[in-house]
Amino acid sequence: MVCLSLRSARPHRYRARSRGTQPSGVTLPHPPLPPAPAAPMESSSSPPPPPPPPPPTGGDPSEDGAASELPRLTVTQVEQMKVEARVGDIYRVFFDAPPSTKSVMLELWRDQHVEYLTKGLRHLAPSFHVLDANRPWLCYWMVHGLALLDETLDDDLENDIVDFLSRCQDKHGGYGGGPGQLPHLATSYAAVNSLVTIGSERALSSIKRDNLYKFMLQMKDKSGAFRMHDGGEIDVRACYTAISVASLLNILDADLAKGVGDYIASCQTYEGGIAGEPHAEAHGGYTYCGLAAMVLLNEVEKLDLPSLIGWVAFRQGVECGFQGRTNKLVDGCYSFWQGAAIALAQKLMTVVDEQSKPSYSSKLSSVHDACGTSSSGLASEKSSTVNYAKFGFDFLKQSNQIGPLFHNIALQQYILLCAQVLEGGLRDKPGKNRDHYHSCYCLSGLSVSQHSAMTGSDSCPLPQHMLGPYSNLLEPIHPLYNVVLDKYDDAHEFFSGE
Repeated sequence: MVCLSLRSARPHRYRARSRGTQPSGVTLPHPPLPPAPAAPMESSSSPPPPPPPPPPTGGDPSEDGAASELPRLTVTQVEQMKVEARVGDIYRVFFDAPPSTKSVMLELWRDQHVEYLTKGLRHLAPSFHVLDANRPWLCYWMVHGLALLDETLDDDLENDIVDFLSRCQDKHGGYGGGPGQLPHLATSYAAVNSLVTIGSERALSSIKRDNLYKFMLQMKDKSGAFRMHDGGEIDVRACYTAISVASLLNILDADLAKGVGDYIASCQTYEGGIAGEPHAEAHGGYTYCGLAAMVLLNEVEKLDLPSLIGWVAFRQGVECGFQGRTNKLVDGCYSFWQGAAIALAQKLMTVVDEQSKPSYSSKLSSVHDACGTSSSGLASEKSSTVNYAKFGFDFLKQSNQIGPLFHNIALQQYILLCAQVLEGGLRDKPGKNRDHYHSCYCLSGLSVSQHSAMTGSDSCPLPQHMLGPYSNLLEPIHPLYNVVLDKYDDAHEFFSGE
């Protein structure tokens, strides 16, 4: 799992194999190839078949000698086989079920999820003390999850959340993980997104934007990137949380933006994904953060988009969900981190087409030689006059330039059949427990996949682009901030007038 406290992606001691490969001579399950992306602006509503079961253990005694000479399976390979077996069992039950049972299995259990999330906002067990420094995140995961389900909080609960987050706001700017705690960019992002999602005038006006801007300037590093807190680590998630908050609150300017794009571009790896820092491993959470930040900065041309899209697309595996890194297990939270990243790319195909031309690499090289920097959507000498606030707003109004670049129906199948918990809430994968984090990001990913085939920004998904009844439809989000679209519009209007 990955939070926007995103765990550092540790480089493997040995180079990881591509997903689905195996050592020579080792007998592993032979699942079908990952589902191919749907044709542009089309999507089949037929879910993909389940992967076959793993091969039986044991066998002919005469084979024991040969088997003893085979390489041992790695821990990752064993765990992968277990996950495929659990997921395959669920899918076989589904495909063998009568139509009436299939309809029930494909329902989004709204009432149970609402009850689980609402209960968490009102009371958490003592075991949650380990998340004491993440309390604004708990608010965001639950408030955003309920907003996706189109559930309205009562006034008293809204006011309690606003009061609590106000106590988390440092007098010098930024939000800490709890009252009196050190201000931190990640918890500032969570707090601001929570308040924007609540959306009342009291909630939005409680954000002290001037102090928050000063705090973010203090977190600015000479490299152009941001550090998470005073003396903290510098990475791509710090860049994203700072740029996202500043853009959403209409305080993003040239001083905050300077150098961020170059730092993020330096974190793109040979695989195509983006790492947390230069020379680290490509990771789904950082890839989303880096790409979204680049769009908000209007510097997306600094990334190798064809390579990035290819890496993300191939993180969707035989289970139908996404993994976060090469050779890792499927995880429901990447339904958003990877799904939203590739959904952003659907609006960037003009740049992708340009970068795919043979002449682009030579043109880019000449720019490097002349200027010492990568190509950018911004002219550095005019950066002080750039209206950064418009980039997030204008991006949303663009139509998708191509259909889903991932199997959106397959992703919905994984979330509905493998991530839902009957008692409410969603989880990482079968065999794991539900939690508020995965509930938030599985629902966010479900919304992304339902709306990924829309032709226009104001259109509604067609039934063939959804799995299960149309009542499964969630509220659309702004994919750059992961807040519900209506809430973003209200906040944009509020902060544009200040």
